[in-house]
Amino acid sequence: MKISLRHLLNLLLLGVLTFTLTSACSSNINYSVTSLKQPQQECQVVQHAMGKTCIPRHPQRVVTLWMGTFCSTLALGIKPIASTWNPGEPFPDYLSNKANDVEIVGTLSEPSLEKILLLKPDLILGNTRSKNIYQQLSEIAPTVVMNLPSPPVSWQQHLEDTAKFLNKEQESKQLITNYGQRIAQIRQALEDSLNMQVSVATVDQMFGIYIYGKNHPAGAVLKDIGLQRPDTQRGDFFIKDGISPENLSTLDGDVLFLSYRGDGAKKTLEKLQQNPLWKKLKVVQKNRVYLVDSDHWYAFDVLAMNAVIDDLFKYLVKTPDIDSK
Repeated sequence: MKISLRHLLNLLLLGVLTFTLTSACSSNINYSVTSLKQPQQECQVVQHAMGKTCIPRHPQRVVTLWMGTFCSTLALGIKPIASTWNPGEPFPDYLSNKANDVEIVGTLSEPSLEKILLLKPDLILGNTRSKNIYQQLSEIAPTVVMNLPSPPVSWQQHLEDTAKFLNKEQESKQLITNYGQRIAQIRQALEDSLNMQVSVATVDQMFGIYIYGKNHPAGAVLKDIGLQRPDTQRGDFFIKDGISPENLSTLDGDVLFLSYRGDGAKKTLEKLQQNPLWKKLKVVQKNRVYLVDSDHWYAFDVLAMNAVIDDLFKYLVKTPDIDSK
């Protein structure tokens, strides 16, 4: 069958049009979420909980998905552009002005993929509690997943893990060294009173009253210093909650560092202080109950632990301390 020249030209034009449309569709795909994951600078391959990822050597737009990672990143000298945080809560006082202009992108359990996408990060520091959305996160930007068990690993371990992905290993070592120096300093200042029993507790609207064990970061600080704990708080545990008003003796000691979380907890604390059993505690009778900020006493990072040491200097040593910043 003969094909006219005109018909042949029409077929050629149809082919060109089809190719053009196909290319346009492919172009749209390239500008989708998946195209954002390619780092625009030299990258390094790192191993993490979900495999291997090539991440920027010097990331500029970091998003963190846990408050401990956020604070550790700040301590290492990098300010994340965004992080998950408790809804409606401001950043804690111990971060001073370090967290200004940081975006909130949901919570630890429900980070917002949409908000993260709009921020165009070049590195996402995730954790095993968000591994179910690892694939989606990886399509937004290079993502590493760090181990976050319950309870979490030590703040030192998490700091070192974070530093590895940010090329800040030397800074991490220096922060840990500085912490050790401060521990040695306060230990020396308290040399004649290291046998005092230091109790730590928090009043929380959801969990009631809970005490801190030696596995909690704040408990570890007291252990590092060499301070003693009441018998009820010497166990190998993280925290124990649900302490009833009838068991307030669990809180007793030579000194009590007590914090509360939220306005509801403040009312509970005020009610607690009217309890006759509270007034029978020897630490209350000696007027050695110190109200402290639960934001750093319950936290999991080096900045918070330095704030805890600041409180210990303030209430136990009561002498000017060296600069901890």
